[in-house]
Parts: sequence; structure tokens; C-alpha cells
Amino acid sequence: MDSTVAIIMAGNFPLAGFHDFICGIISGNKIIVKPSSDDKILICFFIDYLKSTFPELDEIIGFSDKKLSGFDKVIATGSNNTFNYFEYYFRNKKSILRKNRSSVAVLDGNESVKELENLSKDIFQYFGLGCRNVSKIFIPIGYNLEKFKKHFAEFKDIIYHNKYSNNYNYHKTIKIMNNEIFIDGEYFILKESREFSPPISVINYHYYNKISEVKKIIQDNCENIQCIVSNCDINNKIKFGDAQNPDLHDYSDNIDTLNFLLTK
Repeated sequence: MDSTVAIIMAGNFPLAGFHDFICGIISGNKIIVKPSSDDKILICFFIDYLKSTFPELDEIIGFSDKKLSGFDKVIATGSNNTFNYFEYYFRNKKSILRKNRSSVAVLDGNESVKELENLSKDIFQYFGLGCRNVSKIFIPIGYNLEKFKKHFAEFKDIIYHNKYSNNYNYHKTIKIMNNEIFIDGEYFILKESREFSPPISVINYHYYNKISEVKKIIQDNCENIQCIVSNCDINNKIKFGDAQNPDLHDYSDNIDTLNFLLTK
């Protein structure tokens, strides 16, 4: 075991830092896990289970909910605001530091009903809180936006979740008061916008004429995009419904975590 690695986890959805945790174990390093206050129970359960099943891990896996010390490398995930803090605080450590990203879908109008239903999973799973959740949709000019209301219905009961409902009602009210043009999906809001990261319950859409336009936008904003869901001829695309089903080799921000952990 060459190094001790601190893993600071996000708490935007359950086990958000579990992939880093797995990489830390199989790399042969000691790890110190600092979970988010919003996701302590589940990750602590897994740590306790692993230690009870494999006692040899007791000396490898540490846990801290206080100020970190005694580590050589750090993997830290947080918001854009905490990223600035991470950059300063860990300026003398080898690190992988992550901030906010979002995901997009690119439609050509020929998607099947099943693909659009799967797109709703990419959007609404975990209430849209993950960086792999689609929050912006590129659609060809003339696309029938009513399709979304019809084929996203699997998640209509999300409106009964108190915090999600508060977000939906708040942003709907703001848009009405500001005389903004939007489409009310009754449990989500569709807004034409060039922005990539709308608030929870809001889905931005962007009309395009040629797919080359979309490719250029994605290329210019690649550092802010985590996943691209599409059937179109676009690099690094994934299938509809796969945004929240990453493989073990799907590294966040396309940074090879294992390579970082195995390099002295």
C-alpha cells in the first residue's frame, strides 16, 4: 500500500462516491472516507458490511466526519462553490477535484416510444440531482414537444414528493410573474434556453437546424457535460435509459481514477 487517499463524497444521490470507494480498495491504497452529511447511512452500512465480511479491510478503510489529515492524495466531489475551496485547500496534494456537470440528450425526431420513455429515466431518476441526469434536450426545428408530456408519464407521481413539488411550484411561479414563455408539464417545466444546468424540475430545450450545430456546442462546452444520450452520430454517446447505469470503466469527468490511484 503506497499511499493514503482521502475520498470526499458528494451527497446529491445515494452512494454518489461509491465508484471512487471501489477504485480506492482495488488500487491497494489505504483510504479515508469522508461522506456527505446527506448520504452517511448507506455508505457507512457498506463500509461496516465489508469490514465484517473481510476483516483484513479494517486496516485499509478509514472513516472521518471531521477535518482530514494524514493523507497523500485526495478525490473530492462537490459543487462549483466547494470546488474553489478544494482547489485552495488541497493545492499541495495530488488530487482529482470535481465540480458541477450536467448531461444532455440529442434527438433527431425518429426516437421510438420506448426510447423516449427511457429518456424520462435519464431525466427524473434521483429527482434529476446527479451530473449524469439529462437536464437539456437538443431537438430539431419543428419537433412536437407534446411527446414529452405523453412519454414521461412514468414519473408523474414525482410531483407528490414535497421538496420536488416545492421546486416545481416555485420556478413555475417565478416564470409566470416574469411573463416568461414555458410549457407546463404539470410535474416538470420545459423552457427554451441555451443554459445547461436549469433548476430541479426544469428541463431546458434547444432547437437546432443541423446536427453539426449541436456537435459544435457540445465541443465548446465539453468540460461542463458528463453524458450525451442520443442515437445521432455524436462521439461518446450512450443509449437512452443508460445515463444512470454506468459501467465500472465509466469514469467521472473522463478522468481515469484507477490510473491516478496507481501512479506514485
